Amino acid sequence: MQRRFHQLDVFSAVPLKGNPLAVVHAAQGLDEATMAAFARWTNLSETTFLLPPTQAGADYRVRIWTPGGELPFAGHPTLGSCHAWLAAGGVPQQHGLVVQECAVGLVRLRRAAGRLAFAAPPLRRRGPLDAELLAHIVRSLGLAAEDVLHHQWVDNGPGWCAVMLRSAAQVLAVRPDWALLGELKLGLVGAQPAGADTAFEVRAFVPGLGVPEDPVTGSLNAGLAQWLIGAGLAPPAYVAAQGAALGRAGRVFVEHSGAEIWIGGDVVTCIEGSVAL
Repeated sequence: MQRRFHQLDVFSAVPLKGNPLAVVHAAQGLDEATMAAFARWTNLSETTFLLPPTQAGADYRVRIWTPGGELPFAGHPTLGSCHAWLAAGGVPQQHGLVVQECAVGLVRLRRAAGRLAFAAPPLRRRGPLDAELLAHIVRSLGLAAEDVLHHQWVDNGPGWCAVMLRSAAQVLAVRPDWALLGELKLGLVGAQPAGADTAFEVRAFVPGLGVPEDPVTGSLNAGLAQWLIGAGLAPPAYVAAQGAALGRAGRVFVEHSGAEIWIGGDVVTCIEGSVAL
């Protein structure tokens, strides 16, 4: 069966500089084995499947797959899936607001400053990492204990934990031991030098999902923003850079507005057509 298909670049206004996403429209009738097989075949960090919503108030439902399995939530698939749904003629129930249904519940999206942004979902786990886990992370990254300035659980579904290093340069210099990292979903963040066009450099390691390093990561940046802004380690609005270690130039736009934190990014269409599944 032919189904509409988009391949997008997310968190970049310039094609090939962000995080690619495959989107399959009208995915009704596809079983989980087919979804998983197609996600392995695309070999992207995520592939999504758009479905009719099952919850009241939702505009569409999305299932999010990595080459290693399904995720309850992810950020760049949320922005990209919304972009693809709108491009395919989707009309939201509420003016100026799109409501996405996924395994963590309903996620709201809006357009601000010309780009889509999603409201960061609540953290499922927060608080400092225990000493044993922190020591394991330090060994896996080839660092010294004093290189970690702060650490925290920032899990909003995928299972993220995070450490703040001394600088953006140190974040970029890290060469992980993938075998030691194992199943960890680990984020790194470090402050940029004065005068830089972004506030932080971010990296995301998820070897257990078949994606050793994710180019640009909305869910991690959402969790980081909730932690850093809440702890006074970041201003209420900033831009984070991610992907430089992989030759990308992702930009994540963070804004704390009222009681919510919004995570925004540009999306560009690179491939449009149909896929036989």
